[in-house]
Amino acid sequence: MSATRNRTKVSASVSIDAAASHSSPSTQSVGDRPRERLEAAGTSALSDAELIALLLRTGGRRNDALAVASELLSRQGGLRRVSQANAAELARSPGIGPAKSASILAALEIGRRLERRRLVVGSAMRGPVDIFRHFQAELRDLRQERFVVVLLDARHRVMRTEIVSQGTLTASLVHPREVFRPALRDAAAALVLVHNHPSGDPTPSREDREVTIRLARAGEILGVRVLDHVVLAERGYCSLREEGLLPPATGPANAGDDSQLGLFGPAGSGAPPPASGARSPVEAASSEVASNAAASNAAKDAGGGGR
Repeated sequence: MSATRNRTKVSASVSIDAAASHSSPSTQSVGDRPRERLEAAGTSALSDAELIALLLRTGGRRNDALAVASELLSRQGGLRRVSQANAAELARSPGIGPAKSASILAALEIGRRLERRRLVVGSAMRGPVDIFRHFQAELRDLRQERFVVVLLDARHRVMRTEIVSQGTLTASLVHPREVFRPALRDAAAALVLVHNHPSGDPTPSREDREVTIRLARAGEILGVRVLDHVVLAERGYCSLREEGLLPPATGPANAGDDSQLGLFGPAGSGAPPPASGARSPVEAASSEVASNAAASNAAKDAGGGGR
C-alpha cells in the first residue's frame, strides 16, 4: 500500500516537472522565441503575432505571450482590425489587460506617426497628394467619418488643421458656420476640406458633392476660397477639384518668390472668371446634383404611387 502511494507521488511529481519544463521559455528553441528570432533575422522576419508578443512581454495565466498574441489577432480578425480597436475591445481578449492594450495602441500610433508625412506650418500646399500623405495614415482606420479643414494663408502655405466634426457626412453636420469659423478667426485666405470613408472606397457620394458645393458657395461669399475637397480611404483618395467639381487651380505666374507656391497657385489665381452668361463649375455641378436629386425623388414617388 505504501509503495503504491510512493509511486503515485513520484509520477505526479514527474508530470508537474514536465509541464513546467514545457512551458518554460528557457526550454523553447530559438525558432520559438520572438526576441531571439528578431536578433537573428530582424523585425521583418517576425509574424504579426510575434511582434505583438514582444510588446506584451508576458502571457496570461495559461498561455505564453505568443499564444495570447495569436488569440488576440484571431479574435479581432487580423492586424488591421487590431489597429482599429479601442483599449476596451483589446482588453477583452484573454491575457490582455489595460496595461497591455495601452502598449499595443501606443506602438500602433508610433507607426502611424512615422508613416505620416506631416504638413509643416509655413510650407506650401502643393496639391491633393500632400493631403493624402499627411492624413491617410491618421484617417484610414477610423470607423466614423471625420471632417477636417486645412487652413492656408494668401500664398497657400499651411497655417494649421482643425477637426470640424465626426460622424456621417451630411449638410446638417458639416455646417458652413463650423467650417469657416476657424478660417475667419485666423484670417485664412483659403482652405482645403478633408474627410475619410471608413468603407475603404474613396469614391465621393452624392452627399459629399452637395456639401462641397454648399461650402464652396459660402467661401465665395466670405472671401475664403475652397481649393479642394479630398476624400481619403484605405484604397487611395479622390480630389473633387480634379473631378471638376471645383474650379481648376493654376501654378505660379513666374519663377520668382512664387516658385514656392504649390499646384493650387496663389490665393485668387484659379481659373479665369466665366464669360457673361456662362456658369462656373460650382454652379454647373450644383445644377447637375439638383437635377439628379430631383430625378431620384421623382422615381421614388412613382414607385410609391404604384404600390
